[in-house]
Amino acid sequence: MRADYIPGWLFLTAVALVCSELSELVEIGGKHPLEASALGVLIGVLALALWRLPKVFEAGVRSSEKLLVLGIVLLGVSLDLPRLFSESAGMLAVIVCTMFFGFLCILALARLFKIPPVLGVLLAVGTTICGGTAVALTAPLVDAPEEDISYAVGTVALWGLLAIFLYPWLGRVVGASDFNFGVFAGTAIHSTPQVVGAAYIFSGAAGLTATAVKLIRNCFMAPVALGIALWHSRSVPSGQKLKSFTKAFPWFLFGYFVMSALSSNGYFTTKGVDNIAAAGKFLILIGMCGVGFNTSIRSLRAMGSRPLMVGLLGSLLVAAFSIGSIYVFLG
Repeated sequence: MRADYIPGWLFLTAVALVCSELSELVEIGGKHPLEASALGVLIGVLALALWRLPKVFEAGVRSSEKLLVLGIVLLGVSLDLPRLFSESAGMLAVIVCTMFFGFLCILALARLFKIPPVLGVLLAVGTTICGGTAVALTAPLVDAPEEDISYAVGTVALWGLLAIFLYPWLGRVVGASDFNFGVFAGTAIHSTPQVVGAAYIFSGAAGLTATAVKLIRNCFMAPVALGIALWHSRSVPSGQKLKSFTKAFPWFLFGYFVMSALSSNGYFTTKGVDNIAAAGKFLILIGMCGVGFNTSIRSLRAMGSRPLMVGLLGSLLVAAFSIGSIYVFLG
């Protein structure tokens, strides 16, 4: 580690702590749906627009991705693949169908609205898998520009927050059962805190179901990221494929799966798993704050409203696929 990274990393750590505290101020059903990572990006973008970052922080802020990747490795301790394969076939079918068709539709919308392919991929993973965490995991694999990362995180957070208040109301209007609404929230809303917040607004039973469904859905994050990395390696000239593949391949996912294997085989205590996962999430938050401080608001303006529309339409389509899949597979 270079010594000139330390001041910038300490600065981003302070910003991340502020974001965590601000996130804690909003509470629904015992959860905090306002994502700290979205706050980190927003604070960074606004601060950079109004204030010049001191030179002593620049090297560390530019290298914040290193902390983000380390956070992803530590977060592997929460991956529970045995649980994924032990759940009912019907519930898994709802999760897989909603993610698969939602992902493809968002990519198609991105092409229709003529937004950059990489931004389309980030919107797709953020909407269908796990909000800002999925965006953070995928961004290094596709060499995403900081502006694309910021726009994707902001868009996913915005529509996810609206869903917290809209979907429980709609669920009551149509007379959804606690179980069905829990499955719907767990598959149709973006990030884990947003899922839990919306489901607990509906009912405590829906909250328990939604939490379980969302945790299963999160298990797909690493395999999807691997597929995206392989896809990205194909977009370069054939003479550079091996070099590009070596660079793009998510080698840090080996660390992610090693942590998962160690955890699944009892090498960590329950408290240890919780502490390691918390450390991983905080490192990811620091990395997302760095994304904000590397993003020019002028570049975001240049993207216009099209990514926001893709995010909105994509969110509605994912909700529609979730409802259809629940009807087909769970009755």
